Amino acid sequence: MQPPANARERFSNRVEHYLATRPKYPDALYDVLARETGLDADWTIADIGSGTGFLSEVFLRAGNRVFCIEPNEPVRAGGERYLRGKGEFHNVAGSAEATTLGDRSVDLVAAGQAFHWFDAGAARAEWRRILREPGWVALVWNTRRNDGSPFMREYEALLAGLGDYANVRHRHFGDERMEALFGARGWVRHAMPNRQQLDRAGLRGRLLSSSYSPAPGSEAAAAALAKVDALFERHAADGMVELLYETELYVGRVR
Repeated sequence: MQPPANARERFSNRVEHYLATRPKYPDALYDVLARETGLDADWTIADIGSGTGFLSEVFLRAGNRVFCIEPNEPVRAGGERYLRGKGEFHNVAGSAEATTLGDRSVDLVAAGQAFHWFDAGAARAEWRRILREPGWVALVWNTRRNDGSPFMREYEALLAGLGDYANVRHRHFGDERMEALFGARGWVRHAMPNRQQLDRAGLRGRLLSSSYSPAPGSEAAAAALAKVDALFERHAADGMVELLYETELYVGRVR
C-alpha cells in the first residue's frame, strides 16, 4: 500500500488545531522503549515525520539530542515553536525516504502518528543508512478506543461519515507494511492507556485537526461541527468530554 499522493500537504492548514487538541504521549513510553532497546540520554534520535513535535518532546525531556525530520513547512514551523527551549533539537526539511542525515548518524529512528504515510520500502533503505547498529526503530500511535465509552462509539460513527476517513485512517497500515520494514514478525508491540479531556472548543478543534475532516471554514466543516456540538451536549460532564486512547508502540530493528 502506497501513501496518498498528497500525504505531505494534508496537515498544512491544520497546524494550530493539531497543536491545541491532539493527545500527547504517556510518560511510560520512554521507559518501555528503554527496556526494549537500552535507550538512554546519550542516544541521538531521528524523529521522522516529526510534525508538531509531540514525540520529539518525549526524548528531549529525557535529555536526548533529536533531529526532527518533517517535509511540510507549515507543520515544521509549528514544531519549531512548540519545542523551542525544551532541549537540543534540529529541525530538518527532509522525509522518511530522504532524511538528509549522514550515514550511521543516529541511534534510534522514531515515528509518531506517521508511518502509515511513508513508502515503507524506501524508508527502510534510508533508515538502514542513517542508523548505527543494531538499527532500532520505534513506531508509535495514539489509537482511539472506539468501544471505550458511549461517547467514543458515537464519535467514531461521526467520523465514519466523513468522506476521506476510510481511506486514510492509520488502521490500514497492517502487518504487510510492518513486515516490509522489520521482516516477518521482527517486532514487538506494547500498549499503554492514554486519555485526554476536551471542552467544546477543544472537541471542535480535535475534529478539524484530522487530515480527513472537511477543510476549516467550508460548508462541510460547518455541518460536521454542528454534529460535534450535538455530540458534546449529549455527553459532556462539567463542561468536558473524555477521549480514550491506547498508545501503541512497535519496536524492531532494520537490518
